[in-house]
Amino acid sequence: MFSYLKTKISEPKIANNSEENNSNLVETVSEATETLEWKELTFDLIRHIRDPEKPETLEELDVVQEDLIDINPLLNRPGCFQIIVTFVPTVPHCSLATLIGLCIRTKLEQDLPVGKFKIDLSIKEGSHSTAEEITKQINDKERVAAALENPSLKSTVDDCINNCTE
Repeated sequence: MFSYLKTKISEPKIANNSEENNSNLVETVSEATETLEWKELTFDLIRHIRDPEKPETLEELDVVQEDLIDINPLLNRPGCFQIIVTFVPTVPHCSLATLIGLCIRTKLEQDLPVGKFKIDLSIKEGSHSTAEEITKQINDKERVAAALENPSLKSTVDDCINNCTE
């Protein structure tokens, strides 16, 4: 009798759990696919940015790498994502690391759908002598806006992101 009750009690739960699990699985797979697509698109957008000093692209110089891009769903904003791009300056004392970050941010903000992404940039830990300060600067909206008001700096950023060698 115990096994009979156990079977009767658990049958509906198994059916409901199975349906719920299938729904959760489909949702998880769909979210993972969308996340991967955004990661690939993000890399495709920034890989062809030209280095401010050299004729090579950021990808050719290993400044940007696809495995250093993370995309996470924003739990408080369904359908929206956080993009985390970590980049590696060519040398630990690179004087143009801030400019490179500004180019990456500008390119992403220009080409990605408005309001769907929160963009966070960082310099890979240990790859630059002032990584923490630069990371703070390139994630400060007011500093970024002020920098882009400088016509000379804006022109340099535009040259780097618009003269992509695709």
